[in-house]
This record gives sequence, structure tokens and C-alpha cells, in this order.
Amino acid sequence: MILERILATKRREVAALRRPRRSLAKALSRPGLSVIAEIKRASPSKGVIRNDLEPETLLAAYEAGGADAVSVLTDREYFSGDGEVLRALRARTELPLLRKDFLVDPLQLYESRFLGADAVLLIAAALEDPRELQHMLSLAAELGMEALVEVHTPEELLRVLDTDAAILGINNRDLRTFSVDLSVTERLLDLLRSREPGTKRLVVAESGVRAPEDARFLRRCGADAVLVGEALVRAEEPERLLREFAEAGTP
Repeated sequence: MILERILATKRREVAALRRPRRSLAKALSRPGLSVIAEIKRASPSKGVIRNDLEPETLLAAYEAGGADAVSVLTDREYFSGDGEVLRALRARTELPLLRKDFLVDPLQLYESRFLGADAVLLIAAALEDPRELQHMLSLAAELGMEALVEVHTPEELLRVLDTDAAILGINNRDLRTFSVDLSVTERLLDLLRSREPGTKRLVVAESGVRAPEDARFLRRCGADAVLVGEALVRAEEPERLLREFAEAGTP
């Protein structure tokens, strides 16, 4: 009898693990500019961004501000992140959760699935072999997750266009120098449209979005969404600032 109860409990736990993930692509497909709000405690370029950061409190502010999805930094050594934060937030929200980390091995995709990620970040600069990138994309899909594939240069974009990546992230920050230039999104979107007129791929502009006018500029460039971290984490009223970003991208 005790064994039967234990096994019944385990079946329920497995059923919970198998629940369909929330779709990041669907969340970013609404009219206007969508916002992925990021939970980030620190970065290599800025150091500690906020010492008193409480992920649950920030998540609540993001939900109140109308975030379309939430990105969670899980890298421990360079960004002071923690995969357990992602796991804890999964039980607290219905928003899609993007695991943002440097994923270089399929094993990390399995880890992402069990942490509760709905989507994962794949960085073209870290997955230079197109076959490796496509394998990671395919495995993420098999595990029920979507992938945001990040590029920074024309060469990386062209390489990613040979894959079936449905969500492209254009990082305005050069990961080698950490310099930021919003015009990177403008140039790469022009290249995308020239190579794929009428493209159906979603485009997320990442890094350097500090004020509503930045969001307005990126929307004019053609971005479907922006990913905002530092500005929201530092803000006294992140929910208000988040609404301003979304309003700046209203058609």
C-alpha cells in the first residue's frame, strides 16, 4: 500500500515534468513591441548591478508591468546567477521563462528542461559549427523548448539563416569587447530582410535598451521585441519603466 502511494506520487511528479512549455514565440508575436524582462544580478562589464535583488519581488513587478516573457541569467561565475532561481520562479508564473546562459553542450539542454525553462539562449559565437548549432536547436525542440539564437555580426547572421531558428536575437553588445551599439540591430535587420524578404522569423533586440526612446528606435528598425535587463533591475519602479518600453513600441 505504501509503495502504491509512493508510485502514484511519482507519476504525478513526472506528469508535471511533462507539462507543455509556454511558447516564447507566441508571447512575442503580439502587435507592437514585446518586452522580455531580465533578472540579472551582475555582469562582467558592470559588476554587481543590485545587491538586494530579490527574484520573486522583481518577477512580480515584471508581471505587473506587463512583461511578455522573463529571462533569467543562470551563469554563476560571471553573472552571479543560479539555476535554482529559474526553478523557483517556474512555480510562480505563467510567463515563458528564457534560460540565459552560455550553452555549449547538449547536456545543458537537459538541465534546462529540468530547471523549468520554456526556451533557451543559443549564442552563435559559442556554437560556430553550423551542424552543432542545428543539433542544439533540434534537441531543444525535442525536449519541448524553443530557442532564441543570438547573433552580433553579419557572418553569424548568415550562418544562422541556414538553420531553422525561428527566433533571432540581435545582441547590440560585442561579447568580446562588451561595447554597445544599437545600430547593430538596424544593420542586421536590413541584411535579414535583403536575404529573406517577408521573413517570418521573430527578432529580439538585446542589450543597450536603457530608455523608451531606445525601444522606439528598435521598433522602427523592425524588431519584434526587446530584451531589457540592467535598466529594469536598477529602476526604482521597474513595472512603470517596463510599461514605458512597451508603449514606446506601440504601432
